[in-house]
Amino acid sequence: MNRKEFIVKCGLCTIGMPVLLSGCAGTRYLTAPIDGDSLIVPVQSFVKERATPDPGDSAGAEFLKFIVVQNDQLEYPICVYRFSETEYKALLMKCTHQGTELQVFGDRLQCPAHGSEFSNTGAVRNGPADTSLRTFNVSSMNDMIKIKLS
Repeated sequence: MNRKEFIVKCGLCTIGMPVLLSGCAGTRYLTAPIDGDSLIVPVQSFVKERATPDPGDSAGAEFLKFIVVQNDQLEYPICVYRFSETEYKALLMKCTHQGTELQVFGDRLQCPAHGSEFSNTGAVRNGPADTSLRTFNVSSMNDMIKIKLS
């Protein structure tokens, strides 16, 4: 390989790498408390961080499409999607094929073991899984989201 080929290949790597990592970089992980039979998540967890924060200004805030919520009492994390100010969907990140923990890539969840893929509503997009993901009842009140675990 000559110098020019090396520079071209390295240049493509540095251009492509941020694209590959963008799915991971945009994921927010949150450890949330359990109160009774519900996981409690502040709505504020969905607000994107600004380069120059403006305290108290939520009117122009941008929101994340999803967050991943964890708690030591849970065997698997829960992915919570935000569809609107009042509509959320909580999905157990456990593949229904063989129980592998799923990975989130924007509006889909994917199993690293056998490639099953699920939508942001939990529906199977591609097998070998043939059962939708477990979902939880979600309610929002004031500035909190309650995910009923039972």
